[in-house]
Amino acid sequence: MTGRDLGVAPFFYEECILKAIALALASVVAAATLAGCANSKAPSNKDDSEFVYLLDRKGEWKENPVDTLPPLPQAGDLLPFTVSQNTPLKFFVDAKSLAVGTDGIVRYAVIITSPAGARNVNYEGIRCDTYEWRQYAGLNSDHDGWDRTVENDWRRIENGELNSYHSALYQDYFCSNKMPQGTTKQIIENIKFHRTAMSQLR
Repeated sequence: MTGRDLGVAPFFYEECILKAIALALASVVAAATLAGCANSKAPSNKDDSEFVYLLDRKGEWKENPVDTLPPLPQAGDLLPFTVSQNTPLKFFVDAKSLAVGTDGIVRYAVIITSPAGARNVNYEGIRCDTYEWRQYAGLNSDHDGWDRTVENDWRRIENGELNSYHSALYQDYFCSNKMPQGTTKQIIENIKFHRTAMSQLR
């Protein structure tokens, strides 16, 4: 009597088929796993710069509204500061108008005079974290009040100009490490006694 006669062959072939199917399935799973690993290491089009650590996230900055302007500068409150030894113009900050805002802006009235007697008065702000300035108002044509029609938006502070007083104020008295150098009182005292940021490092 042969194995075929005992019915051994059918069971043997069935077992082989089941093993082949199991092997095929294992191969498919392995291939899928390898493909997944390869895709996870593949270059991504996503911009990594979008990832920001939680502690590094900063709230959106908003400037405080400037609804009220200070009184016009008076001669007794003017503090002179140096811009350049090569300019005939003289520059002053009005101590009564200078203020450090909770938004990080240093606001002040600046007075510029020429040897011929011309006088320019502006109310401005300097933003320490972006190295920018803006004008809120200027002296009106009657010289008896502010004119807000000359107001402009934030502008980059220009360096190297003969009369670049914004740069002088930023670097010498107003800002350090992208922040105001101190309180309103401290900044006024520094201008009053000509304590520039550079002189305080010596």
